[in-house]
Amino acid sequence: MRNKLILLFFAFSVCLGATAQDKRYHGDGIDDVLQYTPMAASFILKMAGVPSRSSWEQRLYKSGATFLLCAGTTYALKHTIHSRRPDGTDNRSFPSGHTAVAFCGATVLHKEYGKVSPWISVAGYAVATATAVDRVRRNRHRWGDVAAGAAIGFLSAEAGYWIVEKIAGKKKKKVDGVEPADDEQKVQIGVSPDGLAMVIKL
Repeated sequence: MRNKLILLFFAFSVCLGATAQDKRYHGDGIDDVLQYTPMAASFILKMAGVPSRSSWEQRLYKSGATFLLCAGTTYALKHTIHSRRPDGTDNRSFPSGHTAVAFCGATVLHKEYGKVSPWISVAGYAVATATAVDRVRRNRHRWGDVAAGAAIGFLSAEAGYWIVEKIAGKKKKKVDGVEPADDEQKVQIGVSPDGLAMVIKL
């Protein structure tokens, strides 16, 4: 009888330990890199000469405005709501910052290259979704946190583009009936024995 009780207690402890282990902080994961991948891809495609919606100058303004809106909104909500993380590490669970950044970048990628190929948009949003899922899988967030983060990222990109285009205009005007120089010619990339060099003329 005693052996059965010990065995039962051992089994119960193992089950309880497994449950507790599932709720702990799972450490750094691939989502720490994935969150920046869509935005990085949008700049890599631009540097590679793929035709995009915006000039380099407007890309910098739009990306800057987009990121400030996204980061500012996320930070303000995290420090106002004080939602406890599922793993119990802190009170910054709502909304998911990783997801917000990922969807912000995916929306920028879509707005710049969605007309070039819909698969670029699909890839961007797939990476953003994978980031959100990994945050929940590693017990850093709940589904509501990542849903809110996705909405913030998307709306920040939309608002950032709208603001910059309202202030600066969508396209450069003709000067004396002459079209402005092709934006892709303003970027020069060279390879030398010492490494990779890039020149951007704004």
